[in-house]
Amino acid sequence: MSHDFKDLYQSVTNTIITSLEAGTPPWVCPWARDPGSAVPANLATGRRYRGINTLLLNLQAMSRGYALNRWLTFQQARALGACVRKGETGTGIVFFKMLECDDTSRCAANDDGPRRVIPLLRSFTVFNASQIDGLPEALTAVPAPAEGWTPIGAAQALLADSGAVIRHGGDRAFYRPSDDVIQLPLPAAFPQAGNYYATALHELTHWTGAPNRCNRTLLGRQHIEAYAFEELVAEMGAAFLSSHCGLPGELQHASYLQSWLTALKSDKRLIFTAASLAQKAADFLIGEPVEATEAIQAVEVAA
Repeated sequence: MSHDFKDLYQSVTNTIITSLEAGTPPWVCPWARDPGSAVPANLATGRRYRGINTLLLNLQAMSRGYALNRWLTFQQARALGACVRKGETGTGIVFFKMLECDDTSRCAANDDGPRRVIPLLRSFTVFNASQIDGLPEALTAVPAPAEGWTPIGAAQALLADSGAVIRHGGDRAFYRPSDDVIQLPLPAAFPQAGNYYATALHELTHWTGAPNRCNRTLLGRQHIEAYAFEELVAEMGAAFLSSHCGLPGELQHASYLQSWLTALKSDKRLIFTAASLAQKAADFLIGEPVEATEAIQAVEVAA
């Protein structure tokens, strides 16, 4: 299913705005999840959804109470010998791809010669595994954690493997670019270990913005000032990392909610840009390659 390019931007942005206005940011899940099902993925291919699709599918999974964050298209369900239950409504997700076109407007992937790059944005409908009858039982079983795996251990390993300099003390949490240091309160100052790691992952996302890492320039955009936009990226980046570790998400900076809402209502591409930058930060820390199909250029080149 495809829609008008600009209308699709607006439709997705409206979904995020509605969620924020209801006080439920789509990147925050307040309870711990099984690490095998925390990140949305395609049930047939195992491929994880990313960027803006993570927000859309997590929001739907939370609002509808789906136990397994696994999804299929209608045709994929049929290919598995299953069928979407009558009356079920699917969830729209988006697909980015950069096309290279020559001067005759013919688009191709590998042709030689001068070409221009244009973004392709399409929408597709997927259904949660809970909406489908007849799926093989092996596909819908929640994977068991690896032996010795614990959510807190995974978060601690992520911090340690990053190589970031993390210092403890005081009553504030921040990343200081001038000396490339993350400052956190002592772990004992947090009510629970999960609160500490949610805060640490937020600051670690800020840390990825340095020029020698993700090179995320701190610049204001037309409808939002630089720090508010960076906080939006860090909120989502920390949420993606928390999902990776099976930890509950937390809203770290509620004071920015109104500025985010105002900006989103004025710029329908903003959430796409922020989600893509957050995904790039998470990929850097987890060690995943950047996916070309959800590259940030697809958003920023769009007319």
